[in-house]
Amino acid sequence: MGLSDETFEVMCPDCGAMLTIDPVTRAVIAHTSAPRKKTFEDFGAAKAALKEADERRESVFAKSVAAQRNSEDVMAKKFAEAMKKAKESPVTERPFREFDLD
Repeated sequence: MGLSDETFEVMCPDCGAMLTIDPVTRAVIAHTSAPRKKTFEDFGAAKAALKEADERRESVFAKSVAAQRNSEDVMAKKFAEAMKKAKESPVTERPFREFDLD
């Protein structure tokens, strides 16, 4: 059962593009992109989608600004808690180091 020297076309199941394949080398020798679908039906829908994206972006930015304002207070409280914990439980013995065994 020998392979034919004629190329054949296969449609990509993922993107819908047409691929021309050489059976001898088993390589894609040509590619025809699938026709692009319209993202929006009209300019009104595109404008509404862009406005919604802008509002979402502004909301995320406002939340990040608020978090940044509070981050200094949060970090100061975490540091104070860590210092308090360190003072309450002082280290009574030296930590184990491998080179002390020599």
